[in-house]
Amino acid sequence: MPQSAWALWSRAMIRSRQSLVVLAVAAAAALTASVLPVAAQDDQRGTGLPLPRFVSLKADNANVRRGPGQEYEIAFTFVRAGLPLEITQEFDTWRKIRDSDGAEGWIFHSLLSGARTALVAPWEKNGQFAARSSAEAGAPIVAYLEPRVIVDVDQCTGTWCHVSIDGHKGWMEQERLWGVYPNEVFEE
Repeated sequence: MPQSAWALWSRAMIRSRQSLVVLAVAAAAALTASVLPVAAQDDQRGTGLPLPRFVSLKADNANVRRGPGQEYEIAFTFVRAGLPLEITQEFDTWRKIRDSDGAEGWIFHSLLSGARTALVAPWEKNGQFAARSSAEAGAPIVAYLEPRVIVDVDQCTGTWCHVSIDGHKGWMEQERLWGVYPNEVFEE
């Protein structure tokens, strides 16, 4: 084979190999994309309840880990039972949670409760927020609550929530609470 014909054949083979490599990478990417969501869903066997959702902390002392298992390092510890937490992901018996400050980590499911609680205006430094006798802006005030106070929530209308703390009950504007979603409606 003359030199120029050999060079042309050699370049054609290199291009052909490069095309095969590109095709192989594209096929692997497509296969991975179609298989990963199914595998991820299989690995995330959990409750089947909707995500995200709010729950509360059962224990006064609960370790939050960097990953879903005891082999992962403890990131921080909660020391306040009743604290509302948002579950954003499930993996087997572990729940990825977020608190009102945005801190995230993994916690064992038995340390959580389905009981609904909320923090009063945790984004405020100080002030007082009215709890009223009914779900109306002009209703008589039954209590004033300070920021970061934990209240039990047993009902929300989408704009107001019925809350209680230490035997005192009242209605608070839903937008003043962290632990319930905007426009969320429920009754426990």
